[in-house]
Amino acid sequence: MANNVKKLWAAGKAVVNGWLAIPSGFSAEVMAQCGWDSVTVDMQHGVQDYLSMVQCFQAMQAHPVTPMVRVPWNEPGIIGKVLDGGAYGVICPMINTKKEAEAFVSYCKYPPDGTRSNGPIRAAMYGEATNYQKTANDETLCIPMIETKTAVKNLEAILDVEGIAGVYIGPSDLGFSYGMVPKLDRDEPEILKIYDKVLKETAKRGIQAGIHTGSASYAARAIGMGFRMVTLANDSGLMAMAAKAGVAQIRKEAKGVA
Repeated sequence: MANNVKKLWAAGKAVVNGWLAIPSGFSAEVMAQCGWDSVTVDMQHGVQDYLSMVQCFQAMQAHPVTPMVRVPWNEPGIIGKVLDGGAYGVICPMINTKKEAEAFVSYCKYPPDGTRSNGPIRAAMYGEATNYQKTANDETLCIPMIETKTAVKNLEAILDVEGIAGVYIGPSDLGFSYGMVPKLDRDEPEILKIYDKVLKETAKRGIQAGIHTGSASYAARAIGMGFRMVTLANDSGLMAMAAKAGVAQIRKEAKGVA
């Protein structure tokens, strides 16, 4: 049960991550063939539930992408279920304190490292059923989101929690918590200073930093800054961008359209 995201990080490479908001196995199958290193099912703000997550994982399984999930909240029931369903990484929103980070890790890890209940109904199919429990604690990634003023204040304490593989910045909520308009690709000096701090502190500890972006150019810029996981928009956003661009080009170049 090797985790390709871990392999890429160990080789010093950045991970390009896709994002699934649409609850469709077909959408997931299409996205899985587009060159992403990993693809994350969004159960927080996407239109996904547990069964649609499983369908997305099934559709992606034939393709070389690492399946991950953003859970709706830091709660042991859903975290255990997404891991049992086959998630190789869990991104958890709104982790603001060391205590919350410790709880998150405990929900993700089997004893003695945590309190996860045994029952990997789909996850065990990815490798030998008898071997999953031996490797899961090392191979599944715990990735708390840093997206509030409080989380920034407690950053070092959160990063010091054993078992965290990296952190993931939510730029919209982060800016929102500082009184700014919520958006993805941020240039405010105050926010860029926070990014620098996150990158410096994660590098000190040998863990990784990820970020959600709204454009390919900002994603490339983020990799240049030092981020080692970048997400580009989501499936519904990419579909809308491509559709708008196509419609606009037709209206620009063709005669006889409104």
